[in-house]
Amino acid sequence: MCNIRKECDPVKMLQMADVVRYRTMTTEELRETFLLSDLFQPGQVCLTYVDLDRTVIGSAVPTGEALPLMTQDALKAAYFTERRELGILNIGAAGTVTVNGAAYELKQLDALYVGRGNEKIVFSSADPKLPAEFYLLSYPAHAVHPTKLVHSVDEAKTTLGSAETANLRDITKVIHLEGARSCQLVMGFTQLASGSVWNTMPAHTHMRRSEVYLYFNIAADQRVVHLMGPGDETRHLVIADKQVVVSPGWSIHAGVGTKNYSFCWGMGGENQVYSDMDPVAIADLK
Repeated sequence: MCNIRKECDPVKMLQMADVVRYRTMTTEELRETFLLSDLFQPGQVCLTYVDLDRTVIGSAVPTGEALPLMTQDALKAAYFTERRELGILNIGAAGTVTVNGAAYELKQLDALYVGRGNEKIVFSSADPKLPAEFYLLSYPAHAVHPTKLVHSVDEAKTTLGSAETANLRDITKVIHLEGARSCQLVMGFTQLASGSVWNTMPAHTHMRRSEVYLYFNIAADQRVVHLMGPGDETRHLVIADKQVVVSPGWSIHAGVGTKNYSFCWGMGGENQVYSDMDPVAIADLK
């Protein structure tokens, strides 16, 4: 469900399956449980509350007047970030996020960290005909960190993979231990080079935090096959543009596209060290 301007509808709720139930799920059940397929809606703020790590996944697409981020009954809070922190990545045209009266201009792929305790958050587009598309990822916060704007062009990129294995990719961290600090949230995005289609391969899991993928820059006639589940019992989801997959700690999160694409990765849990992962060898995948 979506909240529009000052009307606050019930937030959509998503309950995760455990690894036992996962083994017997149909394609439709997998998609209903782990996939958000209609997050970005023009002129709306849309939010989904996930029981896994109390994650909130959302979007804001201002196409007219500015859109405030309203609290939801599911949060039992006076305002959205009363006990939460928020990561924002703009995957659309230029826009502004105003936090307690301070305006932050975000160009495409710029990010904003909003710390706990910021009562008023409002989204707007520089040109409503070419709207910003703000992706939102939020976790509970038990410490206060300052709001910080991150210009992605100024951030160092890490290049991994190779053209030979079709996984040459640039990784940009926007919220992490060496950059914009947070309580739990770690966030960034990956861009695959032309001719490369594999992401996060070799695959890994990390039981100390869950991970959320937003796939974007996928052409309308292209798809990504997202791999999930334990390494020795994988399933897949076929992903279109601007769809989100939630990955529990026991699940790998990798994929292959019919063309190169981008994705935003975000994590919340007890360990913020980016390299904290349990690798799964390619030869062990089943």
